[in-house]
Amino acid sequence: MIDQFFAPENVVFSAALVLMLLIGAVQALGIVGDIDGADTHADGDGGAADALLAWAGIGRIPFLMWLILFLALFGLVGLGLQQLLTALTGGPATALLAAPVAGIAALPPTGLAARVVARILPSVETTAIDRDELLGTRATITVGTASPGNPAPAKCIDRHGHPHQIMVEPDSPGQSFQTGETILLVKREGEIFKGFSNGDFYLPRLD
Repeated sequence: MIDQFFAPENVVFSAALVLMLLIGAVQALGIVGDIDGADTHADGDGGAADALLAWAGIGRIPFLMWLILFLALFGLVGLGLQQLLTALTGGPATALLAAPVAGIAALPPTGLAARVVARILPSVETTAIDRDELLGTRATITVGTASPGNPAPAKCIDRHGHPHQIMVEPDSPGQSFQTGETILLVKREGEIFKGFSNGDFYLPRLD
C-alpha cells in the first residue's frame, strides 16, 4: 500500500492528499488566519461559467475549505481509479492521463460536499463573535492575581452563552484583581483585556 502511494503514477494524487493535510493543519494552528478569509463568490452574470462554478461548489463555502474538499476527493478518486485500472488491465494509467480524469471525476462529489458544508456552516458562523464584542461583559478571574502589566486568566460568557478564556489586567494604576473577583471588561489591547472591579469583592458577605 505504501509502495502504491509513492509510485510515480500516483505521486500527483499522494501530493494532493499531503497538501490537503498541510492546509488543514495550518488552518487548525491559526497560522493563515480564519478559513473564511479567502472567500470566493460565484455570483454575477457569467452565465454558463457561473453555473459551472456553482455546480462544482465554488462560492458556496470559503475557497480554502472548498480546496481542502477537492484535494481530498481528487487524491482518493485518483488512487481508487489507479487501483481499479490495475485490477482490470494489469497496470495503472500514467499520471498524465489519470490526473485529468480524476480531476473531472472529483468535481461532482466536491460540489455535493460543498453543499452539505454550506448548510452546516451558517449555524456555526452565527455563534462566532468578534472578541471586541466581549467588551461590556463581566469576567471572573480564575487563577492568580492581575495587576497592571501582569494579566491573569479570566472567564467570561458571550451573548450566545459560550464561555471564553481571556487574559485580563486592571485599567487603573495601582489596582489589582484577585482570584474569584468579577470585573467589567472595558478595553482591549491586542489579546489583553482591561477592566474595572465591581468593587464588592472585599465586602463582607452574609451567608
